[in-house]
Amino acid sequence: MSPEAPTPDAIARAAEAVATADALLIGAGAGMGVDSGLPDFRGREGFWNAYPPYARLGLDFVQLASPSWFRRDPGLAWGFYGHRLGLYRSTAPHEGFQILRRWADRMKEGAFVYTSNVDGQFQRAGFPADRVHEVHGAIDALQCLAKCGVGVFPAEGQAVEIDPETMRAVGVLPSCPRCGSLARPNILMFGDGGWDPSVTDAQAERHRAWLGGLLRSRARLAVVEFGAGTAVPTVRHFCERLATSPAATLIRVNPREPEGPAGSISIPKGALEAIRAIDLKLDK
Repeated sequence: MSPEAPTPDAIARAAEAVATADALLIGAGAGMGVDSGLPDFRGREGFWNAYPPYARLGLDFVQLASPSWFRRDPGLAWGFYGHRLGLYRSTAPHEGFQILRRWADRMKEGAFVYTSNVDGQFQRAGFPADRVHEVHGAIDALQCLAKCGVGVFPAEGQAVEIDPETMRAVGVLPSCPRCGSLARPNILMFGDGGWDPSVTDAQAERHRAWLGGLLRSRARLAVVEFGAGTAVPTVRHFCERLATSPAATLIRVNPREPEGPAGSISIPKGALEAIRAIDLKLDK
């Protein structure tokens, strides 16, 4: 389907898939948070428009999201990630998260979230932490750059002051509670051989166990994917793999790249608009 207004039939089919499902898998890319006011960092120009200091430096999102900066220039590294930490903490999840929680509560076999976002928005919206799989880690968790063995620890109580003119961190930077070395976010960055995947691995194991139970019980699964594009296709590919099961239906919500495999339902809208439209049909 081309990215035009979805037919009422697409919304109705999506509502029918959710209404008749035994379980719900919510796949979320960066587009999920746009309606909360979060940037999706789409394209170099969009990123530079949001952060002019990085345009002056000629550094785009991919270049900044590198673990090497924490050793080469900690002020630059924590300027980038410290700003995001503060932004995500201060952003309230949009209404669509609460609607999705209602859908999840209706499911006989429950629900699970699979997200490439590191913003913690699902947990802030009240989704159980043990039903969220953050495949790229989370910004509100830290790890020691010196790998002292402390493991992953919470960022709670850690704050980073940012100079808005330079987007550099100033003052004391987050540190390891065990050895005092510089800390970094527990996020999988580009070219990141030092990421500690232990928390994400535990989430993945719970997720696999849940999916295995669905397979054994032959449960009907609605896979609802929001804002997952082709630039970083982790969520998109995962949801497509799930939808190869005859008991699963993929509902792809994406205003720019809604096309899906055969049998999927494509809705070229933003996340909140689509959630509201489907929910209206569910209430009828």
